[in-house]
Amino acid sequence: MSRLTNSPGFASKLLYSSKMPAFTLYGSRGSTNTDRVRLTLAEGGFTDYELVLLNLQKGEQKVGDPFLLDDDAASPCSKEHKKRHPWGKIPVITSAEGFTLYESRAICKYLATKYSFPLLPPDSDVEAAALFDQAQCAELLYFAEPAGRIAFEKFAKRYMGLPPDDAVVSDALRSVEMFFDVAERLLHHKDYMAGNDFTLVDIYYIPLIQRLFACGYGDIIVSREAVSAWWDRCVNRPAIQRMLAADKEAAVAASR
Repeated sequence: MSRLTNSPGFASKLLYSSKMPAFTLYGSRGSTNTDRVRLTLAEGGFTDYELVLLNLQKGEQKVGDPFLLDDDAASPCSKEHKKRHPWGKIPVITSAEGFTLYESRAICKYLATKYSFPLLPPDSDVEAAALFDQAQCAELLYFAEPAGRIAFEKFAKRYMGLPPDDAVVSDALRSVEMFFDVAERLLHHKDYMAGNDFTLVDIYYIPLIQRLFACGYGDIIVSREAVSAWWDRCVNRPAIQRMLAADKEAAVAASR
């Protein structure tokens, strides 16, 4: 059973256990990178952690972030977080033993390995592991980069009170369309991005594709038969459905 509390001053904490958690995840509501880690934990059925939600708008994750609406250069939490992440970004995990790790994909792979989530190919299958690495590179280089630009221009800038750069959006959309044209061909011959098994690579896509839908570009997914079927297989997994439904309820409650 989880409960939501407020820590003094700087962050909201979602406590998943009354005992000392295995680690703390520092993130933020609405952060696609944080959600990537949370989806991995949900799919792994892992709840023995503490989620500390930093307020990006108040600068609790870094000093002088151009993403912020209100730069709080004096924030003690900013200085504290910079010790966890030298570039002052999220997410970050810190274990009870003092181990710290940042960058969402590195965190996801570490957690899946440490806690034996069935989201990685077996070490004994060298070819499957190589295909996983290949799919991971494709997601990061060919999808996440342009999709991230769209999310920033059409989603983040809305909260900053700034207009989107239509030229940037148009260029990024072309790249995303081209990516899914290729993915459409590939997914006619396999069920998931790294093969026929659901893996971390598929999870990596989910937050930014959700953001594409939120920005009005869901047709990029649903207009392609094999891509749409792959997307349905991913988001209809029970653990992922539960997390997405819970987040939707939390968003509705927060807007009241």
